[in-house]
Amino acid sequence: MSAARQRLQSSHWLGKTLAGVLLGYTLSVALSGVIALLTPGGLDGEGKVQFNMWMIAPLWAGVLGFVHLFGNSRRAWLWLGAANVLAFGLLWLLKHWME
Repeated sequence: MSAARQRLQSSHWLGKTLAGVLLGYTLSVALSGVIALLTPGGLDGEGKVQFNMWMIAPLWAGVLGFVHLFGNSRRAWLWLGAANVLAFGLLWLLKHWME
């Protein structure tokens, strides 16, 4: 293994887990909103509220499952923070564009 490549370490598990729990939740909420806006019926479609509420759990679980693949907790916070900014920006754009 090259010296430039950082190994995964268990010493960062708390920071990665907190990033996945906090930023993963907000990311899954934003992605659920994006999915709601891009599917037929928009936010007011029949059964959409219930479907989007239940979409949050698998999205969040996916983030929690993959968050430990980051090299350290700082990277997890930065990448998930950037993903949140992009997801909420896309949600805002879609919401204003589709009105």
